[in-house]
Amino acid sequence: MYRNGIKRILDFILSFIAIIVLSPVMLVVAVLVRVKLGSPVLFKQQRPGKDEKIFRMYKFRTMTDEKDAEGRLLPDERRLTRFGKLLRSTSLDELPELFNILKGDMSIVGPRPLLVAYLPLYNERQKHRHDVRPGFTGLAQVNGRNSISWEEKFEWDVRYVEHVTFLEDCRIILKTVKVVLAREGISSDTSATMEAFTGTKE
Repeated sequence: MYRNGIKRILDFILSFIAIIVLSPVMLVVAVLVRVKLGSPVLFKQQRPGKDEKIFRMYKFRTMTDEKDAEGRLLPDERRLTRFGKLLRSTSLDELPELFNILKGDMSIVGPRPLLVAYLPLYNERQKHRHDVRPGFTGLAQVNGRNSISWEEKFEWDVRYVEHVTFLEDCRIILKTVKVVLAREGISSDTSATMEAFTGTKE
């Protein structure tokens, strides 16, 4: 009952309240992004949701549009500014996703929505991460975030899908607050964000 009905109702109510309460914060962040990084303020990207249905996800922009002499975007490490790193480490860049939750594209808790390009790369077990709505935070985010491997992330995601409960969601939300305040697992060992997923070797 919780997974198929109550969870969505709570997502709608809590995201609506959060948007109202955090609107001054989002306004300030939007102004700072416009001043420090330019326009557009929002980063929009197609992501797969429940049952691999594609939706447009919103985040605050954290990178510049700096390009090399041939017009190609520079690597993430070069385009991610100190301000952008601050937004990511505090998860303030994720706040616009509250509108995705309100719309029903996402949930407060669930596997993070990743790139559409990764869809053909998942093995049969990893595909089950799309059996539920993607989340603002999830089990993988409170168990290492970007400091663990893709395979470990996906295993946490599938474990969550197999055991969706109200108490587990509450535990993940509370642990998320701790992880964000401690700024844990923001980057991998070799990248400013996370290396691209290229598939799991069987």
